[in-house]
Amino acid sequence: MEVRSIEFKQRASERAIDGSLQGKLKTAKGLFVGGRARAVARFDAEGGDFEALRDIGRGIRDEVLDNLDVWLETFEQNATARGATVLWARDGAEISRLVVEIAQRHGVKKAIKSKSMLSEEAGLNEALEAVGVASIETDLGEYIIQLAKEPPSHIIAPAIHKNKEEVADLFEQHHHKPRKTEIAEMTREAREVLRSHFVSADMGITGGNFLVAETGSVALVTNEGNGRMVTTLPKVHVAVVGVEKVIPSLNDLAALMRLLPRSATGQTISNYVSLLTGVKAEADRDGPEHLYFILVDNGRVGLVGSEFQEMLRCIRCGACMNHCPVYQTIGGHAYGWVYPGPMGSVLTPLYTGLDKAPDLPHAATLCNQCGVVCPVKIPLPELLRKLREKQVQTGVGTATAKAERRALKLWGFAARHPRLYAFGTRIATRYLKWLAGGKDRIQTLSMVPEWTKGRDFPAPEGKTFRELYAQRAARRG
Repeated sequence: MEVRSIEFKQRASERAIDGSLQGKLKTAKGLFVGGRARAVARFDAEGGDFEALRDIGRGIRDEVLDNLDVWLETFEQNATARGATVLWARDGAEISRLVVEIAQRHGVKKAIKSKSMLSEEAGLNEALEAVGVASIETDLGEYIIQLAKEPPSHIIAPAIHKNKEEVADLFEQHHHKPRKTEIAEMTREAREVLRSHFVSADMGITGGNFLVAETGSVALVTNEGNGRMVTTLPKVHVAVVGVEKVIPSLNDLAALMRLLPRSATGQTISNYVSLLTGVKAEADRDGPEHLYFILVDNGRVGLVGSEFQEMLRCIRCGACMNHCPVYQTIGGHAYGWVYPGPMGSVLTPLYTGLDKAPDLPHAATLCNQCGVVCPVKIPLPELLRKLREKQVQTGVGTATAKAERRALKLWGFAARHPRLYAFGTRIATRYLKWLAGGKDRIQTLSMVPEWTKGRDFPAPEGKTFRELYAQRAARRG
């Protein structure tokens, strides 16, 4: 997927005034935020301790990241022993190359997919279609945005920016059937269309929520039955998973599964939790004859041992964006790449380079709602602050950021010279009073016009704080 995060400011401005989008985001926020709050409250009321569980989740993820090579080797050994083939991909291009080679090796003409953010990173659908392999998304949200030729706007609800009328238009256009607007009828129509793809596909492609090292298994967590159809009906199953997704044991999976659905959708457990191990045995009635794991770096390994390693704890629940006031104002597409919200504001600059996403570290209020709800306690505001520091240290940023740095250096110089500072503030306050033209608000500040583009600046009295303080002291004396 093309990185367009450099366009963040323009995209954010356009979406912030989109009333239709605001309504959709508000509805979704009520469902996600309220659902999580109720799920956590129920867990605690039933004798659990969600905060303690978050600490356990953080501990599991940290244990893995501190010994990532060991757990990946363990996974590879156990997966291979159960008939799977483990491959390694450095980047998105290598993901696509490996999947295309697998498809050609097995004579694949059609692939069906369960939701995978890593395949979005790689632009996998386009790569398959370029060699004549049809690639069909089967998650309903992903299927909708595939018809619309749009990227996902949320990691667990990819079509959150669409309402049912827009979906009805898409279905009418692509299914060539009478337009329906009842949700039950629309979902049935989608099932009927997708059913033929399920039974005719040669290859299934999935992501993976977790890789279990002790069994060589991949865990898939979904709310639709498509994941099981994708992994059991085709003769070939390819799981494309980030290297950081490995966990040591099934006990660890059980702990993380208490965190993931409650944080993501407010459910005690998702509708479908699948643990897939090895290829189809002689006595099995279904399952793939060939199972491939493609374990992906694409920027992840470089974070191990760095000051940003904590970001690799992420279990992709989406809670941070559900609670983020910035995401809830502008939606996911404004961020310009696969991952939106606070997680995307950290991951995109780290994975693709700060020069390609210079505004994302600043796309946050640092209110810490994201950090409070993160199930594995990633300190997202702290990581965003570190990225901002890195921008200052490296000089990577927009022209505006560079101008701000020059202005702050000038201010710092003046602040170290009290007489110069006092003289400058006297000039500035009188200039601002003159600029206000007798009013109590300044509508445009010529030095920083963008700041006053959407707000007025309070006009000063024309005197500095020291002058006003001295006047008050004189009156009292």
